[in-house]
Amino acid sequence: MKELLIHKWLDGELNDDELKAFKELPEYASYTKLSETAKLFKDTSYNVDLEYEKLNSILKNRKETKKPIQWIRPLLQIAAIFIIGLAVYYSPLYGDTATVKTLASNSTEVALPDNSTVKLNAASSIKYHKRNWKNNREVNLVGEAYFKVEKGSQFDVVTWSGKVSVLGTQFNVKQRVNYFEVTCYEGLVSVSFKGKEIKLPAGKTVKLIDGQLFEEQTKDTVPSWAKKNISSFKSVPYAQVIHEFERQYNTKIEVKNIDTTQLFTGSFTNKDKELALKSITLPLQLKYYTKNNTNVIVLTKE
Repeated sequence: MKELLIHKWLDGELNDDELKAFKELPEYASYTKLSETAKLFKDTSYNVDLEYEKLNSILKNRKETKKPIQWIRPLLQIAAIFIIGLAVYYSPLYGDTATVKTLASNSTEVALPDNSTVKLNAASSIKYHKRNWKNNREVNLVGEAYFKVEKGSQFDVVTWSGKVSVLGTQFNVKQRVNYFEVTCYEGLVSVSFKGKEIKLPAGKTVKLIDGQLFEEQTKDTVPSWAKKNISSFKSVPYAQVIHEFERQYNTKIEVKNIDTTQLFTGSFTNKDKELALKSITLPLQLKYYTKNNTNVIVLTKE
């Protein structure tokens, strides 16, 4: 779970409890120092491949040392994660681990070693080990992803909120701050969280919102964001809708005198910002405007 905490910290998605747990990690001080150092690497001329070569060289020399320094490995791991974040989409790590990361306004599809596929929504990331993948199919996820899994050994998707296990099926997992959702589109999915286990057949959805469990049905055969570039919501807190809009359009939304805990059912396109804004404001009779020369949108009551 340490790696998941690190990923969420890098993405700025730690809630209060998770932040407290992160600060209790013995490597916390080193991570924060590296965070400050990483700010120096915003130049697009930064050579990611060269940095990987440096890391691999350091690791190789470390293996040849008779008395390895135990404390340096966490520093190298977190440094590598920062580099992966800069690489945006895909990079190998230590030759055995791969990470895929999308930024706001972007999505990508990746083929896993067994030809299973993962489509990542905006501002999301996965990490998996390539070695012995056939017998240990496990993916760490932060954000949202749609999986098409080839039949074989058990396939696990591990998130901070819970774990999803299958043999071969199609399903969507969404893990955000105070929100966890799994939808099965084909086959059977097992969802485990907080000591509970739920079996989801095709057409079923389970949600965990602020600690409360909800089960629903769906007629969709694939998630709308993956096929139609549409973000859809059914009885979801309005705050989650706002955050998804921010991810899809790489913008910031401020609200004034609006209850963001109210439930929202609807959708917005991920390809037309103005139309999307109307879709999330008109149903609630809200107005919006953009701050001068900024990337900030303000929502207010009419």
